[in-house]
Amino acid sequence: MHYVYVLKSDRDGNWYTGYTNDLQKRILEHNKGLNFATKDRRPLKFIYCEASLNEKDAKAREKYLKSGMGKKYLKNRLKFFFAI
Repeated sequence: MHYVYVLKSDRDGNWYTGYTNDLQKRILEHNKGLNFATKDRRPLKFIYCEASLNEKDAKAREKYLKSGMGKKYLKNRLKFFFAI
């Protein structure tokens, strides 16, 4: 399986969208500070993921979710999460 995931920084409130084939390991790496892009934004909260059987599909979805339309999609998809 290939996963696209979204993390939310508790420090700055921003999102990080990524792709992996080992979701649990990747989230642990982020929260241990082993990822350059997120090490200064910890702690990170896992808020969303999608699974795909095909790596190219997952990478394309990651690219979309990082776009303006993709961010709109996530805000709508997670509207109850963000209403809290």
